[in-house]
Amino acid sequence: MRARITGTGSCLPEKILTNKDLEKIIDTNDEWIVTRTGIRERRIVAEGQFTSDLATTAARNALEMAGVQASEIDLIILGTISADYPWPSTACIVQQNLGAKNATAFDLSAACSGFVYALSMATAQIESGRIKKALVIGAETLSRIIDWEDRNTCVLFGDAAGAVVLEAKPGDQGILSTHTHSDGSYFNLLYQPGFGTRHMPTPEGLQERSYFLKMQGNEVFKVAVRMLTEVALEAVTHNGMTMADVDLFIPHQANIRILEATAKRLSLPDSKVYINVDRFGNTSAATIPVALDEANRAGRIKANDILLFDAFGGGFTWGSALVRW
Repeated sequence: MRARITGTGSCLPEKILTNKDLEKIIDTNDEWIVTRTGIRERRIVAEGQFTSDLATTAARNALEMAGVQASEIDLIILGTISADYPWPSTACIVQQNLGAKNATAFDLSAACSGFVYALSMATAQIESGRIKKALVIGAETLSRIIDWEDRNTCVLFGDAAGAVVLEAKPGDQGILSTHTHSDGSYFNLLYQPGFGTRHMPTPEGLQERSYFLKMQGNEVFKVAVRMLTEVALEAVTHNGMTMADVDLFIPHQANIRILEATAKRLSLPDSKVYINVDRFGNTSAATIPVALDEANRAGRIKANDILLFDAFGGGFTWGSALVRW
């Protein structure tokens, strides 16, 4: 039995925040943002709209495509760093929203690698025979945890959710392998200091803007390209393939420079690299499942295509997955 993706879904908030809009609130301009990031616009949640809402809609869309009822789902794993609450898990809220009463549900925190990590865990559960159907979701409302006064970070991120239904199926199609890694020695290059139990919500913390995401972009870039390249090659080599066998490369949509540098190192032509960072920005754990759903619904993927997912995020965490569609 393999874990096969039988349905994909996504959810993008209606509100579009363009670079021109950002020019009105911070010291930046469209040319500067596009040149350095490739991003032209991003989606932002409405007032009263939360990570669980985006995740629920994406999951419903994936379930509908798969022709699976929520009550049939055995497992829900939600990759996120912008949960509705510190606890309980946002996955439990999604479970309630869907009526997936038979599912075990929990969140997974691996930053931008969250979807690949969650996919790896759900695949292992299916391959072991413990479950038959799973929902894997990546969902974020990063607009609520970024500093809108920091022009180096606020231009990068957006809100979105993507989901896939995994089912146990015989045959060669499905998740061929997953590969995950981490290195905590880099944690303070990309992290959110507060407010956990280490940095409590004090007046000083609020004044220092400790709640918001912090990033040392240049240092992250150097490590990201190297790790994305290595883990992508690990996936194809593990399966006795080369990059020439990959039909569609769906990397984490961090910024265009990282995407281009990684694709160049992997000798992948533009035609095989899926990019939507220009329209949605970096949506962390949601980028890969959103891109997959777009590509799937646009007819970019056909049966037996080899897909390569590649992610890198805070922690540092990184991972890849090779899929035969």
